[in-house]
Amino acid sequence: MLFSYKRLTKIGKLALTISVFIIMFWLFNFSQAATLDGGKSYQKEQPSVKQKKQDKEKLSPLPEKYRKWLEEEVVYIITPIEREIFLKLKTDRERDMFIEAFWKHRDPIPETEENEFKTEHYRRIEYANKYFGRESGKPGWKTDRGRIYIILGPPNDINRIEGKSEVYNCEIWFYQGKTDLGLPPGFNLLFFQEKGSGEMRLYSPTADGPQALLTGYWGDSADYMSAYNQLEQVDPTLATVSLSLIPGEENTSTSLGRPSLSSDLLLRQIEQTPQRMVEDKYARKFLEYKDLVEVDYTANYIDSDYLIKVFKEPSGFYLINYDLEPKKLSVNQYDNRYATNLKVNGTLTTLDGKLVYQFEKTYPIEMTEAQVKERQNIPVAIYDVFPCLPGDYKLSVLVKNEASKEFTALEQTIRIPGKTGVEMSNPVLAYKASPVESTGGKIKAFLIGGYQLYLQAGRVFTAKDELAVVLQLYGLTPALKSKGSLNFQILKESQVVKEQTVPLTEISTLPDVVQIFPLTDFQPAHYFLNVSLVVDGRNEITTKEEFDVTYLESLPRPWVISRVLPPPDNPYYGYILGTQLYNLGRLSEAKATLEQAFAKSPQNEELAMTLSKVYEGLNEYEKAAALLGNFINQEKPAQYETYFTAGKALFHTHQYDQAIKVLDLAVNHYGTNINLLNLIGDCYFGLGKKEEALAIWQKSLEINSEQPELKKKIEEIKKR
Repeated sequence: MLFSYKRLTKIGKLALTISVFIIMFWLFNFSQAATLDGGKSYQKEQPSVKQKKQDKEKLSPLPEKYRKWLEEEVVYIITPIEREIFLKLKTDRERDMFIEAFWKHRDPIPETEENEFKTEHYRRIEYANKYFGRESGKPGWKTDRGRIYIILGPPNDINRIEGKSEVYNCEIWFYQGKTDLGLPPGFNLLFFQEKGSGEMRLYSPTADGPQALLTGYWGDSADYMSAYNQLEQVDPTLATVSLSLIPGEENTSTSLGRPSLSSDLLLRQIEQTPQRMVEDKYARKFLEYKDLVEVDYTANYIDSDYLIKVFKEPSGFYLINYDLEPKKLSVNQYDNRYATNLKVNGTLTTLDGKLVYQFEKTYPIEMTEAQVKERQNIPVAIYDVFPCLPGDYKLSVLVKNEASKEFTALEQTIRIPGKTGVEMSNPVLAYKASPVESTGGKIKAFLIGGYQLYLQAGRVFTAKDELAVVLQLYGLTPALKSKGSLNFQILKESQVVKEQTVPLTEISTLPDVVQIFPLTDFQPAHYFLNVSLVVDGRNEITTKEEFDVTYLESLPRPWVISRVLPPPDNPYYGYILGTQLYNLGRLSEAKATLEQAFAKSPQNEELAMTLSKVYEGLNEYEKAAALLGNFINQEKPAQYETYFTAGKALFHTHQYDQAIKVLDLAVNHYGTNINLLNLIGDCYFGLGKKEEALAIWQKSLEINSEQPELKKKIEEIKKR
């Protein structure tokens, strides 16, 4: 709605004038913080003096070509996060890989060999340097016109106002069709030659005002309308643009007697446009994973959504279920077959970084041409599950696509309380819960209470969907079960839109709970779900989750990549949990868990090796040596770790000759290294063969001279 200044009362006029003045004062100061050259050039927000000093110190060791790339070639389009990450890189190799990733994440058509964005960007720089630096003597890319041209490209139209004695030389650039950048459908940008000399400067309606365009204006510097009226006599188009850069707003500006606030917000939007054009999350992933993935993967990070839920297996241990959804899945074509191989590497650490568990899995994928066509427009989801002990952890999962050399990752902290008493899990919200008649006791990700759950990390549903709410409730006493109930409450904002209370005595699937809610009557909105255990009218435990109902009639649901694990009594789980106990230093518990698992699978070398390490940690070396001896005297070579662990155990039981024989087998099968040589030397020294020991240790120093403890030991022995 438009307001007329003349129709306001005196009090209204005064209030409006004061309000506008306050807004203008705020905006002016706000824009000053985001300008260069004393507020005369509207540019991106500048760092503090301290930040400038820090950046200068970081830039100083940069080779010239990388300094030029950062400070000239991409200065207007690089995001603060990308700049921060680039300055942290240590080697030229890392910088080259980052630059490759930088352009790759701006490539509008990745399928083509040419990067159209990069080509156009350098064309704009070349054009700016050729045409916009003549008046000032500095490179064109540094001028206001050059900067805008590099960010937005060529305008749809240029109106030049030159040679008029009443106004300074000006150019009005008109842009249209930039709505995909979050800009208005059409807008103007005004450049003027301040005081008649030097480069063309970007005009700000509030910071400059129409009086800055007039060569002979001597009126009140705050009287915009007087300057506007004078300018209108010379060039009506220029006068209109001087109050508002956005067509259609000039009437409002004229009626208020002030320039348009929206114009300066537009200028700020333009400066921030390059930052909105790219998801710079890849830059942080580049820094984090540059030492963990191969060179040909480094530039190819793809984003993903993920979700992690923890459930308890009826036999007592906990299961971490995760869903990882890469934004895309690329495959290679071989004749009429399409294939790739996904490598999944996971690590579970304590919050202070101590390794608890790690795993590696591969998912070979083969599809027909028909399957590729069917799945090309739907997402993919990787479902996985593994057992875990109670505790606080950080889970990291890295997925590499061997066909496209792309990688993605998830990271999240997880808490498994493992408390005694009543325990209620966080609910899983699934768009489909399919009953599974028989699993043979096998375990699968998101297979809970006899239902296979299908879900997405975004938790978005349509009104045609059914919302499956699935959770677990453990530790119920008979009294609690007879008196308790579960209250399901769905809220939109703070208003309850659905509520249902179910007595626990009516839930036959306990400890698993599966409750279905049709969403037919739900309006598109964001919703909150509260699930409470109610006993005698009191909420004993409450868990929460959120979800959205979309206005769309249907959503593309993913095709799922998953695996089936053995039943819970399989020694596989004892091995994993025992390994976690060992890594956490809980050796007595690890011993009991691993011995129980090994009794079920006495031919499992991995299991035996881990149990032997536990024995060594408890100084039970005889047990370790005897256990691994069963795997060494076979025709098939044992694993390197088996030889080395057995050799250490034999050394500690003073069976030096036998230890040397075992360690020699490791050398024969796997070659030498300093750990093997040092232990063999210790064995020879234990046999009293000093010269042989010194010769072997010396060979170890030839491989790696940075072994101060070994050098000290050799010197002490030579002095004896």
